[in-house]
Amino acid sequence: MTALHPEPRSLFLPIGGHEIHVTEWGDREAPPLIMWHGLARQGRDFDVAARHLAPLYRVLCPDTIGRGLSSWSSAPLEDYAIPTYCRHAIELMERLGLDTVRWVGTSMGGLVGMALAGSPETAARMERLVLNDVGPQLNADAVERIKAYVTVVPEYPTFERFEAFIRMAYAPFGKLTDTEWRAMAQASVRRRDNGSFSAHYDPAVMRALLQPGAVEDAWPLYEAIRCPTLVMRGEHSDLLEPEVAERMSRCGPRAQLVTVPGCGHAPMLNTLDQIGVLMGFLA
Repeated sequence: MTALHPEPRSLFLPIGGHEIHVTEWGDREAPPLIMWHGLARQGRDFDVAARHLAPLYRVLCPDTIGRGLSSWSSAPLEDYAIPTYCRHAIELMERLGLDTVRWVGTSMGGLVGMALAGSPETAARMERLVLNDVGPQLNADAVERIKAYVTVVPEYPTFERFEAFIRMAYAPFGKLTDTEWRAMAQASVRRRDNGSFSAHYDPAVMRALLQPGAVEDAWPLYEAIRCPTLVMRGEHSDLLEPEVAERMSRCGPRAQLVTVPGCGHAPMLNTLDQIGVLMGFLA
């Protein structure tokens, strides 16, 4: 394993009429790697992986609009959707002068990467694609489970109780140390006007998920992908079913399929074996 890299930098970039926060790691002359987080998460989820990857890549971990330190939208039904996230990703690349990138996407971030890699207008920008526990067909029961906990924004009187909620809600992410859970909770929290602790995202982000057509099958898009693709599936994932993952290894880019033991939806990419898989594929 390569030596770890020093602390990251924060970028606040004007993109699509919004201010988008990006956590940046590594040498700016190194090959660029974008790591895009899941639905109710933010870019600091990748801190552990980014520290290991930074000696090799310029690692860029955006906070999607409405999450983390990025601005919120006044037009949520339009902005909190995959097509907008794709436009923001392309503008991010153009603003930073990146012709092509490697892409690691967890859950929603994987859907953004899949949309970019499968669209003729943007496919040439994607060198390699990692889909972390997501695919073109999602288990409807799991989608309903996720909706149940992300569409109700939690509010707790103490940080300890908020951290306990994070540990419960994201237990399927796999084995995290106490230090990693604490860091995850700190990056996920904001204090509300009444002094309580709540999640970092705009509640309208999750309301947009309830709109008809917000989640749909995308096999034609996946089958159009031509760049090398890796699918990492949590062993106990309820979102990406085994038969869907197997089909992904046989059609389209014929993805390399790796099952991550001891995880559900979605692997945190925080252990040496998971990071080793990423390093081997991205290289």
